[in-house]
Amino acid sequence: MVPPKTIPQYRRLYEILRKHISDGVYTEGDLLPSENELCQLYGMTRPTVRQSLSTLANDGYIRKHQGKGSIVHNLPREIGILSVSGTTSAVGDRKLKTSIIIKPVLMKWPDDFMFPLTELEKESGCIYMERVRFLDDVPIFYDISFIANINLPRITARQFENKSLFRILRDYYHIEIKGGDQRIKAIPATSKISRFLHLKKEQPVLHLERKLETNNPGIFLYSSIFCNTEKYSIFGRF
Repeated sequence: MVPPKTIPQYRRLYEILRKHISDGVYTEGDLLPSENELCQLYGMTRPTVRQSLSTLANDGYIRKHQGKGSIVHNLPREIGILSVSGTTSAVGDRKLKTSIIIKPVLMKWPDDFMFPLTELEKESGCIYMERVRFLDDVPIFYDISFIANINLPRITARQFENKSLFRILRDYYHIEIKGGDQRIKAIPATSKISRFLHLKKEQPVLHLERKLETNNPGIFLYSSIFCNTEKYSIFGRF
């Protein structure tokens, strides 16, 4: 078993500040401590602190105002599926649950795959998984994930029920999500999609096809995600 990796410093500060905002230590309109104060308080460099604050801003927790600093922004009823932080971090402490439809399994890539693949990816096969994500017991995402089977020992044996895929990749395989490409369009819900998302057949759903880059140039995470936006919209940027 590969030992868990200590999370990056910027990520540690991000999680601390995110929790403080979610717990009400800082409320809407409050100023966070200045960059200098955060550097002194947590013993971090200015670039590290700035990276943490930029990630908080990207995920909608703060707004950065020139001359004022970082101002807390209450998250609307939106989900950070577009964020490189992943859904679990972007949702915060709200009741996010994951139901595994198909456990991680090694298989060949589909013939009509949504993105071009490298020769190494084609030769290695992929780890395939299907999940439904719930927020406050409402199904919001039907998520199909693909990742090349490159140096991912025992990943099919890991527990993904109510777990973050991004966090598992980071903690056990030293893989960090850095950015990516995506296509978004509305499609009519198939019988399978409508069953998982509790929608009527043919009801419009958002379909996201994503290719996420990582800190390993040869490894990409691919997702086909169907979104129920009746109650929640989605936000974020790469």
